Amino acid sequence: MNTPRIWPERVLRFMLRYIGAVSILALIAVFMPYAWMNAIHQYLGMRALPSEPIVGYLARSLSLFYALMGGLLVICSFDVVRYRKVICFLGAAFACFGIVMWFVDFLEGMPDYWKHLEGPMVIVFGVVILLAALRLTKDES
Repeated sequence: MNTPRIWPERVLRFMLRYIGAVSILALIAVFMPYAWMNAIHQYLGMRALPSEPIVGYLARSLSLFYALMGGLLVICSFDVVRYRKVICFLGAAFACFGIVMWFVDFLEGMPDYWKHLEGPMVIVFGVVILLAALRLTKDES
């Protein structure tokens, strides 16, 4: 019977699609004019965005990476049983990424709201994804 697997499948589908869709929106920043990036940077409570080429390169390439990762999450969401091993890896990787980013946020002096939201939120998403994926069993498929 599929009943025990219903909640992990629903949670995984929702989480993967939600995080994936939000991540795909990072594609906008790949093509965003520098002036917009600078305005957003200042709106978030930071000084003017440095104009050196490496800053734009890193912002755009990281945004593209987030969009690609978002696409992968959406694809995995359509068959969570089949992609269970990949999803387990991604959940653990996101949790570890969140821990590292939490320290990076403090090390780099990010604003307080950023320090207390980004890392912990990514950790929670990763743990929820990992736990839900671990609840899936191949013999129920």
